[in-house]
Amino acid sequence: MDSSGSENPVAQAIAQTLIEGFNKHYRIFRETSRRAKDMFESGQWQAQLDAVRERVQFYDDRVDETVRRLHEEFDADSLDDATWQQVKLHFIGMLIRHKQPELAETFFNSVCCKILHRTYFNNDYIFARPATSTEYIESYPPVYSSYYPQDGGLRATLKRIVEDFDWQRPFDDLDRDVGLVLRAAHSHLGKWPEMEVNCQIQVLYAAFYRNKTAYIIGKVVNGYQDDPFTLAIRHNSAGKLYIDTLILDPWRISVLFSLSRAYFLVDMEVPSGYVQFLRSILPHKPRSELYTMLGLGKQGKTIFFRDLLAHLRHSNDRFIIAPGIRGMVMLVFTLPSYPYVFKIIKDVFGASKNMDRATVKRKYLMVKHVDRVGRMADTLEFSYGALPRSRFHPELLDELARLAPSSFEIDGESIVIKHLYIERRMTPLNIHLEQANDEDVEEAVREYGNAIRELAIANIFPGDMLWKNFGVTRYGRVVFYDYDEIEYMTDMNFRHIPPAPYEEMEMAAEPWYSAAPMDVFPEEFATFLLGAPRVRRAFLKYHRELLAPEFWRKAQDSIRSGHVEDFFPYPQALRLCNLYPGRQ
Repeated sequence: MDSSGSENPVAQAIAQTLIEGFNKHYRIFRETSRRAKDMFESGQWQAQLDAVRERVQFYDDRVDETVRRLHEEFDADSLDDATWQQVKLHFIGMLIRHKQPELAETFFNSVCCKILHRTYFNNDYIFARPATSTEYIESYPPVYSSYYPQDGGLRATLKRIVEDFDWQRPFDDLDRDVGLVLRAAHSHLGKWPEMEVNCQIQVLYAAFYRNKTAYIIGKVVNGYQDDPFTLAIRHNSAGKLYIDTLILDPWRISVLFSLSRAYFLVDMEVPSGYVQFLRSILPHKPRSELYTMLGLGKQGKTIFFRDLLAHLRHSNDRFIIAPGIRGMVMLVFTLPSYPYVFKIIKDVFGASKNMDRATVKRKYLMVKHVDRVGRMADTLEFSYGALPRSRFHPELLDELARLAPSSFEIDGESIVIKHLYIERRMTPLNIHLEQANDEDVEEAVREYGNAIRELAIANIFPGDMLWKNFGVTRYGRVVFYDYDEIEYMTDMNFRHIPPAPYEEMEMAAEPWYSAAPMDVFPEEFATFLLGAPRVRRAFLKYHRELLAPEFWRKAQDSIRSGHVEDFFPYPQALRLCNLYPGRQ
């Protein structure tokens, strides 16, 4: 095989196979996203949840399919270095007019990293850094539409914005809702600003679909001021559409994109344009998280790792063992200057953990397939991630060697971690409770119980509900993040503790009743959760019913009946029906 010339037909054919594999993936991805509008209009809520779950697997399926093609058609393992370098050059040429070049580069990396040894994981062979620009890519339909309220007035413009989404299900009273939105905006602003010559409302062309809500996302450009907004569109009890809320605070809009929630379904020809627009209104939200929330998790991972390596080049602190109670399944470490934690599955688990590595991986994958309802941290999963050895604290290296020797190897100046989970860092709830005053303890315990309730309604039983397995976000929200014991609610058997045959047995060290693997006795929760008096008082005040099987069985019945619960990523107080109770 001659690979010395500049024109290498094998390299060109491989590049063509790679671009075909990506194009097929994104075509299927867009078809699923495009169906979200129909599912929203027809109220197919369970189908929408299924689409989000099934879409997670699309990328890996296409990568594996392309890897097989390269092995079968080109004997990929036998190709020389020069050929692989030319494959990349040919591939770059194919991206000149491509609408998703950054995603195609990541797909290229995913395929090649399954064929090449990690010594090839550099910019000569893969896209260690981007090779094509995503600026000013033309899109049809356009990324966003512009509306000029001077032409027809603000009320008519806002109505037209909503109508342009062309939902086939009628609105209950759009004129009424537009009036309430303007009233809420005026109340928020205090007074209407004077319209400048360039005053326009820019709105992302496609709606964002999740759960039972469609979101219109845009910004008002007026002079040198850009003000973001979001409108939430829902079905009322009669099946007609209505505007549920207007969100104007950028931080509240940012919460919509929290990684603790399910990914959006959005039909995008040029996803980089959507990310660029979102960054203009959410400048503190990392691009990696925006791509992930748009359902493009692999691109999110690519950008995250590039950002991490860049941070390491411009910092000097070291990875250390994460503070808090050590886990029995995961070894957790962190970099103090970077807001994430890194989790490795231990080689040997604690005595009370009856599971293996494959089970833990399956549980973490399960989190990708469920609606996280704002209560479960999303996880980035990496294989063979190389980090500089000099940045590991000696105590952490000793811990790795002692607890997870099979999960890493030392390669020169790098620590290569074979399998790694990365999550946003939060304050562990047990630490928060120890340091909080009585008022904050009550609020945290109330949030903790709400998290358990919402997870249960979404068909998730946390399993291990200890305080240390939950974290507190910067907005005070309690989120679950330890997944090795999660199960589907519908697989559990919630039981009352049977009465003891005689009184002395209640004092015995061992229980007098038997339990099958999926049996749960909610009355036991109080024993290991409510030792601290102020925690106990708050829990019994808000969540006493969680200590009895009836709550859990009722949640199971609702799930089995096919009911999909309403989850709101914004406060109830912001809903227009609560701001203006007489709206009907």
